[in-house]
Amino acid sequence: MLEHKNLYIDGVWRRSSGDEVTEVVNPATEQVIAVVPAATAKDVDAAVAAARVALPAWSRTSPDDRRAFLDRLHQGLVQRADEIAATITAQMGAPRQNSRTVQAGLPIAVSESYARLLQSYDFQERIGTTLVVKEPVGVVAAVTPWNYPLHQIVAKVAAALAAGCTVVLKPSEVTPLDAYLLTEIIDAIGLPPGVFNLVPGTGAVVGEALVAHRDVDMVSFTGSTRAGKRIGELAAATVKKVALELGGKSANVILPDADLESAVRGGVANVLFNSGQTCTAWTRMLVHRDSYEHAVQLAREAAETAVVGDPTDERTQVGPLASAVQRDRVRTYIAEGIEQGARLVTGGIEPPTGLLAGYYVRPTVFADVTEDMTIAQEEIFGPVIVLIPYADEDEALRIANNSLYGLSGAVFSASQDRALAFAHRLDTGMVHINGAPLDLLAPFGGYKQSGNGRELGVHGLEEFLQTKTLQLPAPAAA
Repeated sequence: MLEHKNLYIDGVWRRSSGDEVTEVVNPATEQVIAVVPAATAKDVDAAVAAARVALPAWSRTSPDDRRAFLDRLHQGLVQRADEIAATITAQMGAPRQNSRTVQAGLPIAVSESYARLLQSYDFQERIGTTLVVKEPVGVVAAVTPWNYPLHQIVAKVAAALAAGCTVVLKPSEVTPLDAYLLTEIIDAIGLPPGVFNLVPGTGAVVGEALVAHRDVDMVSFTGSTRAGKRIGELAAATVKKVALELGGKSANVILPDADLESAVRGGVANVLFNSGQTCTAWTRMLVHRDSYEHAVQLAREAAETAVVGDPTDERTQVGPLASAVQRDRVRTYIAEGIEQGARLVTGGIEPPTGLLAGYYVRPTVFADVTEDMTIAQEEIFGPVIVLIPYADEDEALRIANNSLYGLSGAVFSASQDRALAFAHRLDTGMVHINGAPLDLLAPFGGYKQSGNGRELGVHGLEEFLQTKTLQLPAPAAA
């Protein structure tokens, strides 16, 4: 069993001021595979103080100097990609292929994108007689989730470092091991002391201490809407900047002229990816009434042919959920869907055949779902998809927008122009047209209770910048 004994504060590994630890459980075996320290509020004070001291010098470094550090970070991630993938599979159950291509691949690509961005981004512009400059927001608390653990860390940390900010990172207590790998890389590349600090622990202790800390200038958080609301409350006392990427209940609108089989199978695959533990998953599939029963059968077939099992097996497409708590939560939603009258097409609350150990949930498809049902409104965060019929495009739009969330979505149509016209009317921060993949240079973030702020690309960099105007005298008359 792996045992991490230290935190990383002010450029050195050091013991926590407390004695509490967090056990990391392999969700496929239910065995404890690692132990890490649970930091205290006193440790948070030390980490924030180190970041505050390091800020003046780091914020004045040139973009080229910061780019050089990000290049070295990128290379470190490349060199340890296999280890990163294996670690994420072990700690949260992502299938091996997923871990290699996405869980390890995305952080590699994102770190490189910010290094490249610093080659061209202009931190100042002239407007009339004014010089407008972009400066780092300051000390950033990065609080990250367990579903794409290293990707979400790097999306925040790389952007913040590129902007000239210093960082205190609190990873999810469910998946802290990849944060230790990243910290080892950062320690090896010679980043100045205090620029990056690691304080693992619980949200109730470490998270709240960070968010409420008077010397933290910004909180960047990815997680549940409930936790995001709490962060907003705590941060308000010091009027610090808050960027939130929260929950989702995204609609996949299949227009009548779409290739139905491709759209349905692609939609089911989207939901089952990462065992449904994706905030952008297209969990509401909207299908025209004329094609509805055919779509239900296609969804059944796609769900039932997905290979569920050991995430270390190359054949596995759907692994376990990340924790017992998450498994039980998803099963509760499935039971509630049945109780409220939705038609259970496939799946259910019973564990998959032959998988009594591990936090597995059967890929589940519901039909005859009405938009007011709990399973159509609340984020389930598991391999569960609901099919809702519609009569025409206006009804499809109304159903799609009938949500507290607005993070992502999809539109399928034989006509890209028709799909784009529909997408323009969706109240969501991102829409995939005909299954288009995620663009890591495009801004990512939500509408409504899916959060505020943006990550990735130029918009992700600017989230960690603040604007200063330098009013210059008008030029003397000739």
